[in-house]
Amino acid sequence: MKLLHTVDILIILLYLVSIVVIGLILRKRAQRSKDDYLLGGKSIPWYMLGLSNASGMFDISGTIWLVTLMFVYGIKSAWIPWLWPVFNQIFLMVYLSKWLRRSNATTGAEWIGTRFGFKKGAKLSHIIVVVFALVVCLGYLAYGFIGLGKFIEIFIPWELVSNYVPFTVTPEYVPHFYGVVFTLFAVFYSLLGGMSGIVWADVVQFAIMTVAALVIGYLGFQAVGQNVLNVPDGWKSPFFGWELNMDWSTIIPEVNQKIQEDGFGLFTYFFMMMVFKGILVSVAGPAPTYDMQKILSTKNPQEASKMSGFVSVILMPIRYLMIAGFAALALIYYEKLDLLTAAGNIDFELILPSAIKEFVPVGLLGLLLAGLIAAFMSTFAGTLNAAQAYIVNDIYLKYKNPNATAVQIKNMNYLTGIVVVIISIILGVFAENVNSVLNIIVSVLYGSYVAANILKWHWWRFNGEGFFWGMVAGLVSAYIFPELFPNTLELYLFPYILLVSIIGSIIGTYTAPPTEEAVLKEFYINVRPWGFWKPVHDKIKAENPDFKKNTDFGLDMFNVAVGIIAQTVLVFIPMYLVFRQTTPIYILLAVLIICIFLLKKFWWNNLNKKLD
Repeated sequence: MKLLHTVDILIILLYLVSIVVIGLILRKRAQRSKDDYLLGGKSIPWYMLGLSNASGMFDISGTIWLVTLMFVYGIKSAWIPWLWPVFNQIFLMVYLSKWLRRSNATTGAEWIGTRFGFKKGAKLSHIIVVVFALVVCLGYLAYGFIGLGKFIEIFIPWELVSNYVPFTVTPEYVPHFYGVVFTLFAVFYSLLGGMSGIVWADVVQFAIMTVAALVIGYLGFQAVGQNVLNVPDGWKSPFFGWELNMDWSTIIPEVNQKIQEDGFGLFTYFFMMMVFKGILVSVAGPAPTYDMQKILSTKNPQEASKMSGFVSVILMPIRYLMIAGFAALALIYYEKLDLLTAAGNIDFELILPSAIKEFVPVGLLGLLLAGLIAAFMSTFAGTLNAAQAYIVNDIYLKYKNPNATAVQIKNMNYLTGIVVVIISIILGVFAENVNSVLNIIVSVLYGSYVAANILKWHWWRFNGEGFFWGMVAGLVSAYIFPELFPNTLELYLFPYILLVSIIGSIIGTYTAPPTEEAVLKEFYINVRPWGFWKPVHDKIKAENPDFKKNTDFGLDMFNVAVGIIAQTVLVFIPMYLVFRQTTPIYILLAVLIICIFLLKKFWWNNLNKKLD
């Protein structure tokens, strides 16, 4: 077994010490006010927040998944993350971050008040958003640290550590122990430094991952140049027909079984459904988690847009350079990988940890592990900060103690952070018992989110009752449909869940009066969304003849299309670079230059356009 060298251990320890120092240095700044703690005082530069957001998305489980996808599907794997969808950052960049930031809210639940007011329907909407956010946060926190623990256990065997631990840990709880240890470091700098501490720690993490990605990409590039790459026909092409038609039977037969299990065989149908769902999820706006908190932390709406755009620019090339590098090494030296599970089956998700053990040299191994540990901490700390924001701002200050002093708010931030972490650890320890329950809750809540959150931006008549019942209808249908069709890929159930949620939203809307006119006017004037707002617009126009509505729908959609093309190009370029495909690189660079020119002219130059 390949063990960590002393140099690797020292690098990991140096990183852990550095984030502790960051928390201590930024403690006083975070304690100045609620906004300083939860949103960094809305004074953090957009590029720092963008780096932080990108760092939070550079997680272990996602990287393992993407390396596996590239190994199996090749260049076509660039399309599959549209399931998330990755291009939601482009919608945020072009207009949604700007709309969201204009509200001046502290959390997504607080934003509800700016849209629906503060009567019964708004309170129902507020409650369901808080519940949604907290359940998602607890789910992420509970399972994130176990995944990290299992990953670390591969490189730091328990028999080397057990002699220094004054208590006994049974084998099945070793990953939990490792996870708790690293969780405590994340909790320390997150609780003390607040959003500022999180951002600075994320910047350190992303710098580490950048160095690691460059080296891994280079090692993959060298391996491709010195060896013959044995892959199926079509593996190096991004294009596809109605069916995938990628045959691994004469190379690695087990991969065909993996493709069948994934359910991606009818790739064109899968792709169309993925785009349909992805666009609607993107138009709905960000879920109330750490991504939304970073947007609300920016200095102004213009910087919110820049921050969201910067995420793709900085994340995609670096992350996919690492992914392509590991995929290249795994393909060329496949016989050296240990992908067998205890049951004797091949698990292709072991490609990343196995490749790290086999190919990453001393020094870089410590740096890479420090970066992956930091990636977990980044996601954990950002999620913890979001959970604190919802509990303190939307429960404690709203219902318990509206006139709390700065000291009381600080103490409540610390208390809620500790309680949330303890609950998440308990859930994680008993994960085998609650796994199915939490997975259902999280997936169900996400399934209920889309319709109501699209309508809240674009339809003036939509009210708090419609929002609440739309989410409830989506919640119920997202629970029932998978039970009725257990062998159907969840993606293919999305249109039916969406339809039920829309019906619930419309029925809920018309069973209650419209939102108060004053609330609608203020929201429309401040946020200035496009959509079905004519009655509100006409009333404002009658009072202020100089008022002009937002007519940028066409321009926004054009910029979204160009932005998605540019983002996709930034994914393809490092793939083709590692696999030494020069002609596609030249074509992609030409496309990227055109996209940059168009975005500079039609998006960047219009960011500072004043609202009339």
